[in-house]
Amino acid sequence: MNPKKLKKLKKQLKTRRSTPITNEYINRLERYRELFKDNSSIVFLINQILESDRLIRQNLLPQQLPLLELPEDIQDQIFNNIQSIYPMGDPRGDQLWEQLTTELPKLDKLLRSYRDYLEESYGMWAYISAPFINDLARFLSHKPVLEIMAGNGYISRGLRAKGQTVFTTDSLDWTKENETGRHLVTEVEKLDALSAIEKYQGQVEFVIMSWSPDGVPIDVEVLEKLRSLPKQPLLICIGEKNGATNSHAFWQKAELIDDERTKQLNSHYQPFDLIHDQVYLVK
Repeated sequence: MNPKKLKKLKKQLKTRRSTPITNEYINRLERYRELFKDNSSIVFLINQILESDRLIRQNLLPQQLPLLELPEDIQDQIFNNIQSIYPMGDPRGDQLWEQLTTELPKLDKLLRSYRDYLEESYGMWAYISAPFINDLARFLSHKPVLEIMAGNGYISRGLRAKGQTVFTTDSLDWTKENETGRHLVTEVEKLDALSAIEKYQGQVEFVIMSWSPDGVPIDVEVLEKLRSLPKQPLLICIGEKNGATNSHAFWQKAELIDDERTKQLNSHYQPFDLIHDQVYLVK
């Protein structure tokens, strides 16, 4: 996909976030699973989302997701499936072809909207899976860590379940206007990012900052604060470089560590939609 087209699609994705997504999202997916039951590629993608949602709804961390995009040859697959059921020229096959191909763009948009559903239903912005938490806990190796701007606390909850010492903080200002903020998944201390660093400096070796708001310079202030400390913790940043998260100034100032540790942290943190967020080690 060329850069201009990708930028346009990401802009459309941001625009759609202003439209509320309800449980009807899951109901629609279930209907599409029945409609496309003869296409294993589509059923697989839908089942991945439904299972992910089921686990999160049960207060469990979900599995890693595949890329939630329809295969490029999906129309060929559908045509071949229909041909195996109805002979060429059978009006029933023509009618089914028309029905399925008409629904494909709607299904494609639905698959791409799963992140929107997670944000609005659970307050999960970065997709935190069980395999990723396993990798992160292994990297931290039980050394104390501070999470700032923790949101609902999915990362901290996962790490705490692994016996990791985590100081989980967030200003919680956003909870006044956001329904999902009333459903924290772990204990979160009410502290803004800079105050949290000031309080826990010297006690932690790592600071986690996930999905810092796009264009808001708090991330630069965090970076400068950490660099001013006598003992500088390593910053673990989850976001999309020069994309959907963080300020432009942050990505300019951040000194990214690109080594085997970074690769291991990203082994189970892979894009599933147009947002290509990753785990970065920053000093």
